Amino acid sequence: MACEQAYDAPRRAEVPLWRAALAALWLVSVSTVDPLELAAGADAALLGALAARAARRAVARR
Repeated sequence: MACEQAYDAPRRAEVPLWRAALAALWLVSVSTVDPLELAAGADAALLGALAARAARRAVARR
């Protein structure tokens, strides 16, 4: 049971880490940071993080 939880920890952290990295990239690339840009960046980062996880899982199945 403990081994399974240790294995799940990196998988659970994957999407938040991708989201943080992509949101940081977004913030660096925009010239003005207003609330709308921040919301759009957060949404785009979440979509990118989910796509990155799906791609990694698809490659891992091969």
